[in-house]
Amino acid sequence: MKKWYVILLLLLAGCVREEPKGGVIQPGDRIPAFHLQMDDGSSLSSENLVGSPCLIIFFHTSCSDCRNTLPLVQKAYEQYAQRVRFVAISREQAASEVRSWWKEHGITLPFSAQEDRAVYELFASSRIPRIYICDRRGVVIQCFDDNPCPAFADLEQALKDL
Repeated sequence: MKKWYVILLLLLAGCVREEPKGGVIQPGDRIPAFHLQMDDGSSLSSENLVGSPCLIIFFHTSCSDCRNTLPLVQKAYEQYAQRVRFVAISREQAASEVRSWWKEHGITLPFSAQEDRAVYELFASSRIPRIYICDRRGVVIQCFDDNPCPAFADLEQALKDL
């Protein structure tokens, strides 16, 4: 009886495992091709990001680690927006929810609300917040996720190194 129980658990575990569509992007990789509509109605693609350094963050406002990290990214945005492009992309969250949380917490980062995981899965299969710091060529030079979440000093150093 125990043998069947173990086999059943293994089968169930295999059903819930997330597999990335495009793999997990790491330092040294180019950002994958994507197209988004931003909160201001403008379009943004990965091609638009080439030519300037950028910070891309994937988040969901109900995620406690994201709620702690987004104000740090906002602070970095306030200090580095003149020379670094910032893009916040929700993972499975509607624009109205993001906009409400942004307003409540004084966040002004440009964002794109994605109600699915299509863009996210080009970068990763699990874990948020997930932050990618990219150089002018669209090459990822540093990644952060929730293990551990970056401190402001970590973000600042990565952005200074650009």
